[in-house]
Amino acid sequence: MEILNYTPKHEDFRQRLKAFCETDVIPRVDRWEEDHIVPKSIWRKMGAGGFLCPTVDPAYGGLGGDFRYSVIVTEELSRTAHTGLAAALHSDVVVPYIETYGSEALKQKYLPGCVSGECITAVGMTEPDAGSDLAGMKTTAEEEGDIVVVNGSKTFISNGINCDLLVFAAKDPAVENKYEAVSLYVVEDGTQGFTRGRKLDKMGWHSQDTAELFFSNCRIPVGNRLGEKGMGFLMLMEKLQQERLTCALGAVCGAERILEWAMDFCRKNNRGGRPLSKSQAVQFELVEMAADVKVGRTFVDKLVADHIEKKNIVIETSMAKFWTTDLANRTADRALSILGNFGTVESCPLVRAWRDVRVMSIFAGTNEIMKGIAAKFMGL
Repeated sequence: MEILNYTPKHEDFRQRLKAFCETDVIPRVDRWEEDHIVPKSIWRKMGAGGFLCPTVDPAYGGLGGDFRYSVIVTEELSRTAHTGLAAALHSDVVVPYIETYGSEALKQKYLPGCVSGECITAVGMTEPDAGSDLAGMKTTAEEEGDIVVVNGSKTFISNGINCDLLVFAAKDPAVENKYEAVSLYVVEDGTQGFTRGRKLDKMGWHSQDTAELFFSNCRIPVGNRLGEKGMGFLMLMEKLQQERLTCALGAVCGAERILEWAMDFCRKNNRGGRPLSKSQAVQFELVEMAADVKVGRTFVDKLVADHIEKKNIVIETSMAKFWTTDLANRTADRALSILGNFGTVESCPLVRAWRDVRVMSIFAGTNEIMKGIAAKFMGL
């Protein structure tokens, strides 16, 4: 059953990206994992191929395509077995804030570089003491005429080392209502008072440069504010539907890749003189995993179709985020159990996959937060 109905243009885009990944990404992944970062040059190559920000308006260098192009990018990058080249974060989570809420001057200044890969973006929301409560952030932004003075810190920021531009949230300490105090701004790398801390050494996502960021009397133009002052929290809420959908898509793709590898392993490896795939117990495990993955894929594809039609699917994307990320973790656990001893050694590809999917139920709002959001919108 085809839900998304890809056009020949979509399929041409996929084939070009697939070829790019095979020649420019996959041969270098192990080195990037060891280095705990991907080089900026690969971002520029992605941009040169037209694979970054495919939904951005052609006036700023983008393809002006629909969200199906973003689906293709996530699917093909999932086949590279690494997470460092976080194109979905850049293209589908961060850049839309600039395109939707930025002034025309900001769009002209930054969007062409975002499309070309010359400007790598990150989003600064998470703070050391705030957890998943965005309204509880401590970073302050005090507007003084044409200048905004920013103080505070962010942590667990993906693309934190490589980023050339950060979209971040900060609050006006003079506003008592914590939801009305939040505004969104952009700050460039190299701005005085904006510094990077350590690159975090994580359990998974080894090639992804995750960092701490600090603001110390950082002064930026008031023109770097996105949208109206005090509207930051509402702007975040408006964009979270696509962010959660992006997370759910990544989780389903991860589960699909894990299942594919496990099935191939079971066909090619023997136990007791016959292929693992001929064991009824293994067959039942794999079939159950495959059924779960197909349910997840169908659910996510339907949400992508609804999102393209601009439907309000806040409840469904919140559900999809927690269900699919749990699915990815469950699939990884079951696959490793089938592998036996080989599933405990670092040379097993599923070991990296198991580590990488674990954080999916935590980032972009924990799965418990997703359930709470769904409950609230369901009137519970």
